[in-house]
Amino acid sequence: MRRHWILVLALALVIGGSWFAHGIQTDGGQVRVDDVRFAGADGKMLSALLYVPTNATGKTPAPAMLVMHGYINSRETQSGFAIEFARRGYVVLSMDMTGHGYSEPIKGDLSRGALSGLRYLASLPFVDPKNIGTEGHSMGGWSTLTAAGAAPELVKTVVLEGSSSETFGSPKVLADTKFNLAVVFSKYDEFAKLMWGVDKAKDIVNTEKLKKAFGTTDPVIPGRLYGSFENESARKLYIPSSTHPGDHLSREAIGYAVDFVQASMPSPRPLDPANQTWPWKEFGTTVGLVGMVLFMFGFAGLLLDAPYFKGLNQPMPEHPGNGGLSWVIGAAIAAAIPALTFFQFQHKGNVWIKTSAFWPQSLTIGFVVWAVLNGLIALALFFIWHYLWGRKTGGSALQYGLSTDSFKPAFNWGKIGRAGLLAAGTVLGAYMLLSLVNWIFLVDFRFWVVGVKLLTFSRFVIFLKFLLPFLVFFLINGLVLHGQLRLKEYGKNKTMFVWMLANAAIGMLGIAVLVALQLGHLYATELLFFPKESLLGIVAYQFIPLLAITSMVSTYFFRKTGSIYAGAFANAFFVTWYIVAGQAIQFVR
Repeated sequence: MRRHWILVLALALVIGGSWFAHGIQTDGGQVRVDDVRFAGADGKMLSALLYVPTNATGKTPAPAMLVMHGYINSRETQSGFAIEFARRGYVVLSMDMTGHGYSEPIKGDLSRGALSGLRYLASLPFVDPKNIGTEGHSMGGWSTLTAAGAAPELVKTVVLEGSSSETFGSPKVLADTKFNLAVVFSKYDEFAKLMWGVDKAKDIVNTEKLKKAFGTTDPVIPGRLYGSFENESARKLYIPSSTHPGDHLSREAIGYAVDFVQASMPSPRPLDPANQTWPWKEFGTTVGLVGMVLFMFGFAGLLLDAPYFKGLNQPMPEHPGNGGLSWVIGAAIAAAIPALTFFQFQHKGNVWIKTSAFWPQSLTIGFVVWAVLNGLIALALFFIWHYLWGRKTGGSALQYGLSTDSFKPAFNWGKIGRAGLLAAGTVLGAYMLLSLVNWIFLVDFRFWVVGVKLLTFSRFVIFLKFLLPFLVFFLINGLVLHGQLRLKEYGKNKTMFVWMLANAAIGMLGIAVLVALQLGHLYATELLFFPKESLLGIVAYQFIPLLAITSMVSTYFFRKTGSIYAGAFANAFFVTWYIVAGQAIQFVR
């Protein structure tokens, strides 16, 4: 009966967290938020969230901001900026960059949809077309800067957040370039070398392209106003104490953007830049995310009570279990391998397999190669362990959870198929829950860079193409966790909790150490521990919770069904959905 209480708790967290996030996002009803689509270059559809404060009307048009996220993010990542601008009376268009989120990929558009977004924003009757600004993070900064260069008559203010000019084709900015410019570049930004050609972010003050933009030959002084707002030549550099992705969670970084925009384009509802409510929206969507994970456990338990799936309810096969030093060593090896291979295997994957119409996401290709190669390494080590130790204690297909029957070594393809349907139903339930929340509250389940999004039809097709290799990995992962690294029993209720924690630690600990090394070194020295891995070092963040969750899902289903199949299917469905929905589509016909 307890699993039904888990389901009730999960739904309470999802609904309560999403309702709360919606309230913050709409500023208690003072801002209307719409999910909009509009045509971009080549007629391709672009996606955005449009924030319209109540002060913006046809009779009293308001100043507006176009905000755009960086590479492999989405429109929701910018919600901190969007919420704070909208609270102050600005109309805000928070876009999905082309090939990201719900925007279609467009070949040859260097503004990545930003120019179309600007024109759409300027066409709205409640927007003052003479008072439009842009804020772009990372690649989004290059995109909005390109749009400003193409349509200077539409842009009064540009905020580059964790971004730069003169990078990968983004326009030069000179002292007489006709818009106000703020550069917000954090002290610990991982992309200092890429953006400004310096090893330490604070040294951007000495770069020639920043000096040219600010009209000085001396080092640029953070916080000093260069030029003037009156003739749209204002320039200001801000250096918050944050990282590149940390800009989205930094009250300081968001406050600096608000400060500059309010000075450049006076706010209809002026508020102190330190007056910020966006962290509460982040709290609400995080509660929803936790609720969604709990929902999968509770809903799976509910499905297992259904007559069709009851035959899958089987006790776990007999196993002596492991413990002590041998288990610790095995667990440490299992945790270390994914971290030790994280960068190398993904780079190899992108060399071996190029993006194509079949697999159009380069980072997902890297993840697939990393996962499959890790699976093969784990399988080889498993066989070595089995022949040296495992079979001495009766190790067999039955004992390792490969059998579909808890009492005899039998493979029943009907039961395996039914396990797949159980897993599909569980993940589909979570997907429908997200759809409902998105429809009612227009939020998703997320914390920072960890976000669960809906799939467009084109991304669903991509999901199907990537599903099999992830399934292979999770089958092997289940074999290792519940065969080689299966813990001893400590009593039914206690063991479930202990197993989940232990397996979650095995799943995420290696990546957590990798991230800690990267960030610890960065905060201590302002340099990366892995200096060539700015992007993948940030990408690794999301795998800490993701691998912990998948390890717990695998454990739950193994204890309920006595085999590895339902957990492997559920994890493959969930992880493939999560990754494909969140990654950029690079290949464009």
